Amino acid sequence: MADLFAGYGATLAPGRRPAFDEMFAGPAEDGHVRAREPYRLLHAALSRMTQEELRGRADALANSYLAQGVTFDFAGEERPFPLDAVPRVIPEKEWRDVEAGVRQRVRALEALLADVYGRQDAVRDGVLPASLIATSAHFYRQAAGIESANGVRVQVSGIDLIRDEKGAWRVLEDNVRVPSGVSYIVSNRRVMAQTLPELFASMPVRPVGDYPHRLLEALRASAPAGVDDPVVVVLTPGVFNSAYFEHTLLARLMGVELVEGRDLYVSGGHVWMRATAGPTRVDVIYRRIDDEFLDPLQFRADSVLGTPGLLMAARLGNVTIANAVGNGVADDKLAYTYLPDLIRYYLSEEPIIPNVDTWRLEDPGALEEVLDRLDELVVKPVDGSGGKGLVVGPAASRAELDTLRQKLIADPRGWIAQPVVQLSTIPTLTEDGMQPRHTDLRPFAVNSGNDIWVLPGGLTRVALPAGQLVVNSSQGGGSKDTWVLGRGKAPTTDAHDISAITAAQAAPLDDGTARPPGLGDAAHATPLLPPQAAPEDQADGSARQQQQQQQQAQRQQAQRQQQSQRQQEVVQRAVSDR
Repeated sequence: MADLFAGYGATLAPGRRPAFDEMFAGPAEDGHVRAREPYRLLHAALSRMTQEELRGRADALANSYLAQGVTFDFAGEERPFPLDAVPRVIPEKEWRDVEAGVRQRVRALEALLADVYGRQDAVRDGVLPASLIATSAHFYRQAAGIESANGVRVQVSGIDLIRDEKGAWRVLEDNVRVPSGVSYIVSNRRVMAQTLPELFASMPVRPVGDYPHRLLEALRASAPAGVDDPVVVVLTPGVFNSAYFEHTLLARLMGVELVEGRDLYVSGGHVWMRATAGPTRVDVIYRRIDDEFLDPLQFRADSVLGTPGLLMAARLGNVTIANAVGNGVADDKLAYTYLPDLIRYYLSEEPIIPNVDTWRLEDPGALEEVLDRLDELVVKPVDGSGGKGLVVGPAASRAELDTLRQKLIADPRGWIAQPVVQLSTIPTLTEDGMQPRHTDLRPFAVNSGNDIWVLPGGLTRVALPAGQLVVNSSQGGGSKDTWVLGRGKAPTTDAHDISAITAAQAAPLDDGTARPPGLGDAAHATPLLPPQAAPEDQADGSARQQQQQQQQAQRQQAQRQQQSQRQQEVVQRAVSDR
């Protein structure tokens, strides 16, 4: 133990760090570190390893991801998506509270979106200002009146949580457009089970492999009325999207087709998929494309990533688009500040998981206070994602703060401010040995209309640079496997039976192991995963990235047109020669 955790206790000395460390309560009298109860078995298992042995396991994790093509571009260098060998552990009782809080949040977000695109009762009753809706960049009048058969707008959500300096959970932000990252939960668990099987044999870790089955159930449940056996597809922007790895993996595991916008067309008010056997009617589209690129007849007329007429088919009730168009108004960080009140208004409940304290800069008094304390606060754009545009006051230069000040004065609606929260830390293997690193957690919830199921665990993101509070992969962050402990003892599985442990813990791929019940067989037709970049931790790529994909698709379309024109010229010459 002295080798692996040598010096870690010094980081926990009183007054040294304000962050809450999830594994250790503090240094013991003998100078060693005292593991908290949920981490006791994990700490004991890790303590039997030397730093060299654990580093060898960590290298195996990286090589596994590199072989799968799970990489990301950081500072112009292609790297394997960082997965730390030390998992996060959440005890069962604590997870029940998190799970209940996430469910409550999703119910309130569903009620908010139904109200925003419906009667707007919260506006009439003075709970939500009308100006918030009208000025939201992601409020689309085109979405009004479009509902799935079971009334669900948020089939999949990712609720970002943190633990503050006291260890209490808080909601950091909501993601109900196209939340990305669940594929890394499944992939992390799979490679961890293969690399550190003895840990799973000693702890009752709840598996994550049921997610594709739950997602498929929720998508099928949202199908248009009267459709008994709905056809579900995953709509991707294409291979250049940073989350393409996830799109292909989910399509394979659900056993459905992966399509691009050009593979679909609308005829007679229905959506059809081009296939070698002939057109196939599509009932549910799990779209991984931003709203503005989805339908060129309703949004961006120059989009070649989507399919013309999709919204018309949805309005007619002939296809379900999941998640629903226009959900981004609930992702607005200004709307986030109203969620506690909206939970009370819609659900008549007190929030289970509180927000981080937040200033609304539209309030002149709040703006004045924030401007006076810019060097102490975190300031975020209300429509930002992936850590883009975020300014951490204590780490910003004077010039950066002066520029930010002018932006806040010019557009207070476009920003919120929060205190600097020292995110909780978990031991992480670094070049300097085991060191505390800040983390957050994104639990994923799947809403079938009858039940909101929360994937046991979630995506733990870790800020790898020392002292860094921004955990996004675009800022050099990585991830950890998240272990939710179940009741009772660990399953009686031989630690050497890696195949059995992997099959029990994660959704199996095409390696001969059994699939979760209910999944189709069409996944075998989907190509193997190509090397792709890791997702940008919020929605599927930024607007700039999708703009680049749009330009790439336009270039490809132009090339196909030129090729077709040349072929026509050849045919015309051939005809004239005859």
